[in-house]
Amino acid sequence: MNGILFDWDGVVIDSSAQHERSWELLAEEIGKPLPEGHFKAGFGKKNQIIIPGILRWADDPAEVAALADRKEEIYRDLVRQSGVTILAGARELLEALQAEGIPAAVASSTPRSNLDAIFAATALDRYFKAVVCGDDVTNGKPAPDVFLLAASNLGLRPDECLVIEDAHAGIEAALAAGMRVLAVATTNPLADLHRATAAVESLEGTTPASLRTLFS
Repeated sequence: MNGILFDWDGVVIDSSAQHERSWELLAEEIGKPLPEGHFKAGFGKKNQIIIPGILRWADDPAEVAALADRKEEIYRDLVRQSGVTILAGARELLEALQAEGIPAAVASSTPRSNLDAIFAATALDRYFKAVVCGDDVTNGKPAPDVFLLAASNLGLRPDECLVIEDAHAGIEAALAAGMRVLAVATTNPLADLHRATAAVESLEGTTPASLRTLFS
């Protein structure tokens, strides 16, 4: 284990309420319906997949991009109003990795402007050697691109990296990248995360030593 690749929402921070509310506010704003179960179905995926494939709001790339930008603008407004929660154990694990010289990277579908806003509010960026987001790849999760690029940016092979994820799309992406994956049951029940190399209820108590056991 030479590097750790962190998904963002549901792993490091919890802003799911703001994300879900931003979809609701956008739907009200444009007068479009939200299909039942849309939020769970889209969790961990890029807006460019969610809007045409799950919500079926638009197919034209320019219209999809405009809706995606507006959704994230609403999300950032909500974050500024209410802040975000750093999930239990996340900061402690990042500090322990940094102390042991194990590089960490963000590998998320989150747009960079969202990450920048949260970094400014939390100073979490000091723990990461690389940041790869949805803006940096053409194919979002469950394609492996974001994890492969993050590993490359750390100068590591895929098999040297461990992914920490909460979403099924992210677990699929990590496995497709040829990486081991620790799933966190913040979004899905522990019993549903059996495809991951291992799964935990939260990152609380997770240490570099416990992560190394996934490579033994």
